[in-house]
Amino acid sequence: MDIYSFKKETGKKVEKFQSDFIMSRITKTQKDVHIGCMHLEEHGVIGYHQDVVPQLLLVVEGEGMVKGEEKRVTPVSSGDAVYWEKGEWHETKTEAGLTAIVIESEELDVSALSTISKPHSG
Repeated sequence: MDIYSFKKETGKKVEKFQSDFIMSRITKTQKDVHIGCMHLEEHGVIGYHQDVVPQLLLVVEGEGMVKGEEKRVTPVSSGDAVYWEKGEWHETKTEAGLTAIVIESEELDVSALSTISKPHSG
């Protein structure tokens, strides 16, 4: 499990085409991708399970806790991105509620994200 950030502070200013915004890049892929939005209510949980493809969880609102195979609990909140590799066991929980975008694909490139921590690699 790796934790990254996609907060405004990690983005780059875009001014091309008379634009004025900040872009925090997340991923790119050449293969099929599934993108969904998960809404965890108060005391919500995504039970401990094994990924069938690499997965990127983008917390857009609220806060919670995630853990991977090492079972170390890591707090996450809005702007955090959690990456789990194919076959990795993991779980997400929240006390107050959490909304997240989930991106699943055989190929996820997270190199554009800013690293917060790397509690486990491989």
